[in-house]
Amino acid sequence: MSSGTAREPKLELHQRVRVGDLLGPAFAWVTAAIVAAACLFIVGFLVVKGYQAVTWAFLSTDPQPSLVEESAGGVRIPIAGTFLLIVLSTLVTLPLSLGTAIYLAEYMDEESRLSKTIRLGLEVLAGVPSVVFGMFGLALFSLPIFTFMSSSGAEGASAAFGRSFLVSSVVMAIHILPFVIKVMEEAIRAVPDSYRLGSTALGVTKWRTIVRVVLPAASPGLATAVILGMGLAAGDTAIVWLTLGGTMTMAVDQWWEVQNYVEVLRGSGSTLTTFIYFSSPAGEGNAPNLAYGGAFVLMAIVGGLNTLAVLVGRRSSSDRNSEI
Repeated sequence: MSSGTAREPKLELHQRVRVGDLLGPAFAWVTAAIVAAACLFIVGFLVVKGYQAVTWAFLSTDPQPSLVEESAGGVRIPIAGTFLLIVLSTLVTLPLSLGTAIYLAEYMDEESRLSKTIRLGLEVLAGVPSVVFGMFGLALFSLPIFTFMSSSGAEGASAAFGRSFLVSSVVMAIHILPFVIKVMEEAIRAVPDSYRLGSTALGVTKWRTIVRVVLPAASPGLATAVILGMGLAAGDTAIVWLTLGGTMTMAVDQWWEVQNYVEVLRGSGSTLTTFIYFSSPAGEGNAPNLAYGGAFVLMAIVGGLNTLAVLVGRRSSSDRNSEI
């Protein structure tokens, strides 16, 4: 009797463990399937709706003010504005993020108060909504001291307009900065310590070791960070709307000519996100097919950047395995 009663709790505990082992993976698979199905539905819906509107005329013509969808033009200016904003924000982000990542990974003491403060600041910065960045940038760069970054406002030459590609790129760079820093830091930390020790044993200074050994070894991961940042910059709407201006055109008509580059950078402009808003019935237009077409083009750009990041990451892993 005593042996039988002693076995019953053990059997019940064993059954509970087996049930938990079954429910845990099942819950993980179900939730993953729900998320994947939602993503596939959104992507498939945009592909089906947007693919029909993407033609050569749609890609090679500029938006036109019209109440008729058939004569509303295309996305040539929004595509050019999107790539211009991506390039400018990347140029601002790259040196700041790389320098910060090097400092955090190679020089910073993890237990120091300064290190904890910097990491807390980056986490807070990453959690701030993009609309807050846009409002802050508009308020800051509208000050008279920043007139050189945008055209003069309605109040005269002493007031800045606060909306331009230069302003938007700076604000966008601050928005994507914590994400790029995090990925770059992880890429630098992933470099084996044997690389650093071997270079130090040869009498090379720490800074030259970082520049000549660590950064080249971490270059695929650094490139992945930059590409992911470019994807974030391409898909943002609030910052573009507030700091670039709600317009469908460039500041000058002949925006592609070299002599107009400075005026284009200091003027308002259009991106694919503003085009989608203006064209959709949810915004200020009544051209849903054009909005779907713009969304399809934007999704293709962001998807291409993410695919490039995956390929660079796989190349990094394969190179590292071959070295081992």
